Amino acid sequence: MGVTFPNESAEHRAARNKLLDQEIALRRQVEAVAAARRGLPPGGLVPTDYVFQGLGQDQTPTAIRLSELFAPGRDTLITYNYMFPRAAQDQRPLPDDGAIAEMAKAESPCPSCTAFLDGLDGAAQHIEGLGFNLVVIAKAPLERLVTVARDREWRNLRLLSAAGTNFKRDYHSELPDGTPAPMLTVFQRRDDGIRHFWSAEMNYTQPDAGQDPRGNDMLSTLWNAIDLTREGRPEGYMERFEYPPVVGAKPSKTEILPVTRTARATASR
Repeated sequence: MGVTFPNESAEHRAARNKLLDQEIALRRQVEAVAAARRGLPPGGLVPTDYVFQGLGQDQTPTAIRLSELFAPGRDTLITYNYMFPRAAQDQRPLPDDGAIAEMAKAESPCPSCTAFLDGLDGAAQHIEGLGFNLVVIAKAPLERLVTVARDREWRNLRLLSAAGTNFKRDYHSELPDGTPAPMLTVFQRRDDGIRHFWSAEMNYTQPDAGQDPRGNDMLSTLWNAIDLTREGRPEGYMERFEYPPVVGAKPSKTEILPVTRTARATASR
């Protein structure tokens, strides 16, 4: 059953119905791709039980192994690799205020990743509530990472530093020359160990003319919302994108992120 809206023209309705057919075809394709993804054979065994730095139950830095990121009964781990520090060629300006403004540009996080995590923070508790594990991994030292999280008022993301490990290089969130990449990666815990399941490999493909790789777009509230508009994504939007304004107070670099529901739950496992 179709719908109509007040005062729309026959021309608009005909064009919209044609677009609706395309949207339905896209939905079918998305479902088919998701089914093919779920049907992937087991990926490679993780070569080592990587040791990250995170916040312990007492809010002090503690070593956390990859295997410890899987809660009982939750055998899938979704990881987002935060480009922090940003790529050397990223010369977008620092914000005017807040903790990030105090950092050297080369040591500061990627503005686009920061906005992406603003949205993911709200979804994190629902992702975990549906039975999955979710973490954000940066190369920056833990203290700097949690200071940015405090600045952005993130309350639900579990934050880890991979400094001193080969994790990012092994799983392609860092290029051989050290340039960071915003890689989404999923791991699965199985009887024979932890295996790689899927990564956003479109980030490493050559996109069609006028496009970008869009490997992480499926989790981006921001870009999916803008794609619904007549204007669409602004030309050169990734290069133009700057830090969103600081939401709340401006903490010093030494402030530590308070214990969140996620951090408290995972620290007690």
